[in-house]
Amino acid sequence: MGIATDIILLVVAAFFCGLLLQRMGQPLILGYIIAGVILGPHTGGLTVSGIHEIELLAEIGIALLLFALGLEFSLKDLKPVKMVALVGTPIQMALTVGLGFGIGHLMGLGWKPSLWLGALVSLSSTMMLLKTLMNQGWLGTLSSKVMIGMLIVQDLAVIPMIIILPQLNDPVVGLPALGFAVLKAGGFLAGMILFGTRLLPRLMSHIARLGSRELFLLAITAIGLGVGYLTHLAGLSFAFGAFVAGMVLSESDYGHQALSDIIPLRDLFGLLFFSSVGMLFDPAFLFGHIREVLLLVVTVCIGKGLIFALITRVFHYRNVIPLAVGLGLFQIGEFSFVLARVGLSTGSIDNDLYALVLTATILSMMLTPLISGQTAKIYALKKRWFRHEKLESSNIPDHGYESHAVIVGGGRVGFQIAQILKRLNLQFIIIELDHRRFEKAKATGMSVVYGDAGQEIVLEAAGIKAATLLIVAIPDLMATRSTIVQSKRLNGHLKIVARASGPDYFDEMKALEVSQVVLPEFEASLEMARQSLLHLKILPTEVQRLTDTIRQELYAVLFNTNDSYNVLSQLRGAEQQFDLQWIRLSLESPLANRSIGESEIRKTTGVSVVGVVRDGQLKPNPDANFVLKTKDLVAIIGNDSNREVFCHMAASSS
Repeated sequence: MGIATDIILLVVAAFFCGLLLQRMGQPLILGYIIAGVILGPHTGGLTVSGIHEIELLAEIGIALLLFALGLEFSLKDLKPVKMVALVGTPIQMALTVGLGFGIGHLMGLGWKPSLWLGALVSLSSTMMLLKTLMNQGWLGTLSSKVMIGMLIVQDLAVIPMIIILPQLNDPVVGLPALGFAVLKAGGFLAGMILFGTRLLPRLMSHIARLGSRELFLLAITAIGLGVGYLTHLAGLSFAFGAFVAGMVLSESDYGHQALSDIIPLRDLFGLLFFSSVGMLFDPAFLFGHIREVLLLVVTVCIGKGLIFALITRVFHYRNVIPLAVGLGLFQIGEFSFVLARVGLSTGSIDNDLYALVLTATILSMMLTPLISGQTAKIYALKKRWFRHEKLESSNIPDHGYESHAVIVGGGRVGFQIAQILKRLNLQFIIIELDHRRFEKAKATGMSVVYGDAGQEIVLEAAGIKAATLLIVAIPDLMATRSTIVQSKRLNGHLKIVARASGPDYFDEMKALEVSQVVLPEFEASLEMARQSLLHLKILPTEVQRLTDTIRQELYAVLFNTNDSYNVLSQLRGAEQQFDLQWIRLSLESPLANRSIGESEIRKTTGVSVVGVVRDGQLKPNPDANFVLKTKDLVAIIGNDSNREVFCHMAASSS
């Protein structure tokens, strides 16, 4: 099967390696790299045959990685830390390039390979850091925002480095070529902005109106890879074109949907990219050049970490932040692979330097979770204040809330719940990990905390110890479990309402002592069934009884040991005997233009009128002198036969 067999082997190996690394608390990327090492040509045993073909597919992974980066790119992300990101990061990169240049000089390299070495080690790993921060629960802290802001600028710097560095092979010829490349890049960027603002929105709007999810995914993939190919034909970087396409598309109304659709495809091809990196790892090279590798890893990690900490300190960040940034961004990043491939293909660096950087990069990425995880312990030796690092929050009073609700997830479900609580003037705090949703809730004046609700520090910021209710509105079971476990540990008296994907998770929710579980898809199916039965002329009371019975049967499986729920089910059954029903009076109804007393409604039909809606206004508990009019919406209670008699009187003149 050739390349198909190779891809199957890689995916299967990556799955098991990723599963193992996930259980060990390490990022999946390391599992992908290890899978590549196992199946690579340097380790013996089972080996993929089409390594070159895998590398070609990995180029698509690089393009999709940069395309997604362009889709995610927004100047709003840099606002809270804009000075250290926009000014501090270029300084950091310049200092790290100087560090790498010095290391190259000590290793006996020429000035061009030394400069390339400095450029390669100046970049840190965005994907590795994000995965590490998620695992450690520090997303949302100020230190994490500083790191992410600096990483965004680093990732953007890859583009000009890809264009500029290859031109240094022959400075005399390269300077005019560099100027021409800059002009081409500027012209292409201007053309893409024109295309993106004029034609792209119309194209995406037309595709979206067709209603095909597959066609939409195909369109955004074609845009990203197609524009990248055009830049390749123009003599520019394929990855540069993909990034610009993503950046332009992010400004359209469909940028967010495009990003959510492209992420699975990016991750799949990203697997091939990181696996291909692992295939290039040569254990024999590591043992044969152990001194050079260790020198590079130790010097870069220590020197780069100190540079990051110093830059952060210069920009007036104190407490744990310089330490966290230094221990989080010391590694060499995945975009160094991209840049190193460019250097190797253009003859700017040789195979030995490429292998040296590749080996050092893999080792430094593997060290990231271990070293970054020591931040709290190291800082605790000086001060125990670290656990109280202030999270980004909004609209929460200094004294906090008492007996409030905590809503986990500010998406469509959570945000709607919050709006209802807000309308009732009830106190609540939203916890949201998506920064766009955080900003949306913040703009509406809601109390919101940015961070991962599965982490203790985030829950404490939301006042979980003083809360009475936890509403988990996120669909992911793993995140739900983590959130509930941490919340119950901090507040054992907390009532919990949670969302679940299906009845299969009832046992899990029961074990977590959840007070109430809601199945959104099940509730939607009941409502659709209710509306359908009404159109099929089934009596509303029968429809209501049927849907309530089905709901009780399902949820009773979860709450069959809960006495209060059993009592509630019995009350609902008794309620069917005098169910409330809304009836509209027709033009021919004998009840119209007569008072309730004149019509003797209670005597002739057996029902009681408990409310009337007229001209959009509710008139509750009308007395016997209240005159009914045509088109009134009348609320009645009574048994089935009584309500049926009233329905006939309200609908006809007989």
